[in-house]
Amino acid sequence: MTSNLETQLLALQQEGEKAIAAADTLERLEELRVNYLGKKGQLGALLRSMGQMSAEERPKIGAIANTVKESLQTSLDKQRTALEAAQIQAQLEAETLDVTMPGIFRPQGRIHPLNGIIDRALDIFVGMGYTVAQGSEMETDYYNFEALNTPPDHPARDMQDTFYLPDGNLLRTHTSSVQIRYMEKEEPPIRVVAPGRVYRRDNVDATHSAVFHQIELLAIDEGLTFTDLKGTIKMFLQAMFGDLPIRFRASYFPFTEPSAEVDLQWNGRWLEVMGCGMVDPNVLKAVGYDPEVYTGFAAGFGVERFAMVLHQIDDIRRLYASDLRFLRQF
Repeated sequence: MTSNLETQLLALQQEGEKAIAAADTLERLEELRVNYLGKKGQLGALLRSMGQMSAEERPKIGAIANTVKESLQTSLDKQRTALEAAQIQAQLEAETLDVTMPGIFRPQGRIHPLNGIIDRALDIFVGMGYTVAQGSEMETDYYNFEALNTPPDHPARDMQDTFYLPDGNLLRTHTSSVQIRYMEKEEPPIRVVAPGRVYRRDNVDATHSAVFHQIELLAIDEGLTFTDLKGTIKMFLQAMFGDLPIRFRASYFPFTEPSAEVDLQWNGRWLEVMGCGMVDPNVLKAVGYDPEVYTGFAAGFGVERFAMVLHQIDDIRRLYASDLRFLRQF
């Protein structure tokens, strides 16, 4: 029996080494390891019969079994190293770059003129101590109108007719709603600037769009006056347009009193660029501020208007057309 088991062990070694040398993938090599050296492998099955041997026979067969095991393990390690090296070499060859090939030209992107105006304006206001705040484009009637001193029967709503949703909400007509929500959460003094997309049911033409962008600022503190408002706007417009003549014209907005339109003299003619005013006491009351203690001012402008003036654009629709011939100019 001893010679028979010895023969089987040596035959297993020869068979195993031949199979391992022929393995062409790491997966196949793992299958062979389990088949020969695993817990339920062939070598283990042969060694389980050693229990029937005499005490004198076991050491000899045990030594042969260890030699077979070490030989098979060595063959496995050697073949695994070779297969891993071949795999790495194949990957390197597949990923090799031909540095002599011509490169692929990818044009450099540029900031859209609207984004450029927004970034420039926010930089100015942040430098003046304002905090940037943003909000949802879908709003409730309360935040878009009523909290801004514009009840349902107010005639000023006709100027800001918008798009209503089935659930009673609407697409905001200005970013003033952001200011209301901000004031509800914060205590004075506050200085906030709110950029964003807004919606109104305007007829689209060269100077009007149903979707456009606004930037509005708000300051609330003790003792703020219209003089503070004028100084802030003058500083901002000079930073945007240079040292040009500016004038204020009396106007009306339901959420400010007194209110004014701001004109800028550009190329020899006056251009309306902003609306502004002192925050109406009713707006302060709506957010829980005491109008006997605090005053504030607000102002806002259309980003498209600024872009058209600064870049000499003749039609607002060009800003939304995604025409590369137009956009490459910027």
